[in-house]
Amino acid sequence: MSFSEYDKYDGLGLAVLLDKGEISSRELLETAIERFETLNPVLNFAVERLFDQARNSVATESLAEGPFKGVPFIMKDLGGQMKGVRQTLGAKLFDHYISNVDSTQFERLRASGLNIFATTTTPEFGINFATETRLHGVTRNPWDLNRTPGGSSGGSAAALAAGVVPMAHASDGGGSIRVPAAVCGLVGLKPTRARNNPGPIFGEGWNGLAIEHALTRTVRDTAALLDCTAGPGIGDPYYAPKQERPFLDEVGAPTGKLRIAVSADNPFGVKPEKSCLEAMEKTAKLCESLGHQVEVATPTVNGDILKRANQTIVAANLCATLKAATLGRNEELQPDDVEVMTWAMHKVGEKISATDYISAVTALHGISRQVGTFFEGYDLLLTPTIAEPAPPIGHLSMMMEDGQEFGRRMFAFAPYTSLYNSTGQPAISLPLYWNEEDLPVGVQFVAKMGDEATLLRLSAQLEEALPWFDKRPTLKEA
Repeated sequence: MSFSEYDKYDGLGLAVLLDKGEISSRELLETAIERFETLNPVLNFAVERLFDQARNSVATESLAEGPFKGVPFIMKDLGGQMKGVRQTLGAKLFDHYISNVDSTQFERLRASGLNIFATTTTPEFGINFATETRLHGVTRNPWDLNRTPGGSSGGSAAALAAGVVPMAHASDGGGSIRVPAAVCGLVGLKPTRARNNPGPIFGEGWNGLAIEHALTRTVRDTAALLDCTAGPGIGDPYYAPKQERPFLDEVGAPTGKLRIAVSADNPFGVKPEKSCLEAMEKTAKLCESLGHQVEVATPTVNGDILKRANQTIVAANLCATLKAATLGRNEELQPDDVEVMTWAMHKVGEKISATDYISAVTALHGISRQVGTFFEGYDLLLTPTIAEPAPPIGHLSMMMEDGQEFGRRMFAFAPYTSLYNSTGQPAISLPLYWNEEDLPVGVQFVAKMGDEATLLRLSAQLEEALPWFDKRPTLKEA
């Protein structure tokens, strides 16, 4: 299969070709591997090559009988663990860590029939909106090699945008699915809290802020993958509300007349750059043209409280991770073991008391109730996904010494996403518009807790009204 033919299909489309026998799973895998090896030297999205395992799965006909049987897929180097496979979390400290267990998410993806053949880059411990590490180097954006593909699912986003795979594993603790989707021209759904299971080791990620799913090129792939992975596991601390029917059935289903709030405001007072604002405004007009009721409105949230609570929870969780990583070592953790911003967050985390931690969790519960009350009056909220296009390489370096400036740059880039990690609501970034420099700038829709169905119905309607699948980057020299 040629690259041009491969590019014509999403995951479900390739699955149909395989099912009809029009292409073999071996040929499809080799096409993906060839593209992987051709483009990785340019983009630097690879961590582990699992080519032998993937080829063996084809040769022994051991791929699961699922809806994506034989479709090539890649896993982010953070989150979904694979037994016997190195998982670095983007950190020198974990360079030699080998997982001793398959995560529930990986098991469910494998059970869908996907042929997983590689892992992809992430910033250190997933705490950056750019994917640049001391361990793996700089990952670049296919739309402009001088810019970041976002983070923390940057490697997956770069590989997917460049056409290496039709979809890729991702995770989101503050925007790490939606931000890369926005700057790489992809579909990125952050599901409802607990929709996808983080077991068997964890009951939740970052106290419920973080959740796994995927980046895709089509809404139907997003929905079909969620059908394969969603659902509780044994011993879960809580469950997401059960959906009424398969998520894939929502794609193409009637939306009805939706009440859509639209706002460029965010809890941190950041003003969006012109193209990001225009993308939201044009999307609002498109929604009106499709018969929906659109009005300006926004949840009222104290941004200082939200920021402090999130930082407390993430810093405390980071400290716990670093403590676990250094158990059994003869020496204490040293500054050079991690990147500068990681060390700074670690030092903050060391000072957090149990009382501080409980207060932060309580604060986020209060914010969740405020935002939940707002959504009693609306089906969806439309915002920009990002406040400015993808920053240049180095702009969000974790090695910079000025922590306040690093934080300012992070929020200046992506102030719209983290609130909905705090509330647990589903949110999706859609690639509806590109700016004058031909850089993608996504728009975000947020739904009520548990209501991926409405998100998927409207997203599919917008995808039909303003198709994006054939919009692809032409790789430019750095």
